[in-house]
Amino acid sequence: MRSFQVFKILCVLVVSAGIHGCSSVKPVIVERPISFGPDREALTISYLNTRYDLPATSPVIVPRMIVLHWTAIPTLEGSLKAFQPERLPAARGDIQGAGALNVSAHYLVDRDGTIYHLLPDTIMARHTIGLNHCAIGIENVGGTAETPLTPAQEEANTRLVRALAKTYPIEYLIGHYEYTAFEGNPLWLEKDSGYRTSKTDPGEAFMRKIRNNLKNLSFKPVPE
Repeated sequence: MRSFQVFKILCVLVVSAGIHGCSSVKPVIVERPISFGPDREALTISYLNTRYDLPATSPVIVPRMIVLHWTAIPTLEGSLKAFQPERLPAARGDIQGAGALNVSAHYLVDRDGTIYHLLPDTIMARHTIGLNHCAIGIENVGGTAETPLTPAQEEANTRLVRALAKTYPIEYLIGHYEYTAFEGNPLWLEKDSGYRTSKTDPGEAFMRKIRNNLKNLSFKPVPE
């Protein structure tokens, strides 16, 4: 369970050099696992039980959705530092009431397009209210006005989503800002009707670009 999936290297990311157009091939993925010890495992199982009323005895999920995010933190190391603790820091009082499990994601894409694999794809990460039990989370470094997401990140997200869609039964690709559209959908399992946060990541323009790049894939539309 704690072993990390290793993708075969089929091509080298060359977006930073200004070369584009090979987004149909698998991306290079660097293994950079965050801490997932007994405490995080227990907190993850507890989250599945208490937030979703699932009779989980392990943190394993079946991915059916991919959610794109931005960290709003300008550096790779700063973003990794936010995800590394197993327990939610005191500064995150806005979501403390929903459990002590720290936020994280399965992947983190740096500003140069390098993709880091933080957690196994089939282990639950806390990144999207109501949908963590079925969603792979992809975070992108930056996202503020000073550090807008880059063309290299667009290319890397496109390649990564395409690869994941070939591996898992992915039905939906969404931006974090779209998550509340799933209330009432069978995939939505959050029990507390008052537990919501307002999100804008990873930006509507970024999602339009990614969806246009992947328009040949048959993802379901976001519920209206």
